[in-house]
Amino acid sequence: MILSGREVKKKLGNEITIKPFNENQLNPNSYNLTLHHELLIYTDPILDMKKNNEVKTLIIPPEGLLLEPGTLYLGRTVEYTKTDNYVPMLEGRSSIGRLGLYIHVTAGFGDVGFAGYWTLEMHCVHPIRIYSGVEICQIFYHSIEGDFDKYCSGKYQNNRGVQPSLLYKDFERK
Repeated sequence: MILSGREVKKKLGNEITIKPFNENQLNPNSYNLTLHHELLIYTDPILDMKKNNEVKTLIIPPEGLLLEPGTLYLGRTVEYTKTDNYVPMLEGRSSIGRLGLYIHVTAGFGDVGFAGYWTLEMHCVHPIRIYSGVEICQIFYHSIEGDFDKYCSGKYQNNRGVQPSLLYKDFERK
């Protein structure tokens, strides 16, 4: 089951953390998260799964930043979230999607116990000007049945900024 917005609000401070929390961003069954002002783009012409690919930082100025098709932009949410007993899921807002902006490639599924900022894997169909602080996506929470282990990966847990892929660390363990 998906938690209602009212239930999300009831669970705040206990099983769900959203900081900062703004009641105006609460929906009937989700909560809108906002875009931070910092983005990353990869600078290597070919990305390699086995290495730490180089990135460049972009700052979204007050007048906005033009995103171009064919480029992957990594962003993050302003909000820090944490869940102890629910599966967090992330989706783009329909108003954002109707402008041809995708906010995640495949990483809309979170794990029980995840704590941190959500990295957004943004790309666009048409050139689009974006602005920091816009309500860009929504988080919603599924209940989970049965015994479970909480997420405790050292790669992304308690992240502080935009997180490029750390897949190369998986190869180091082998």
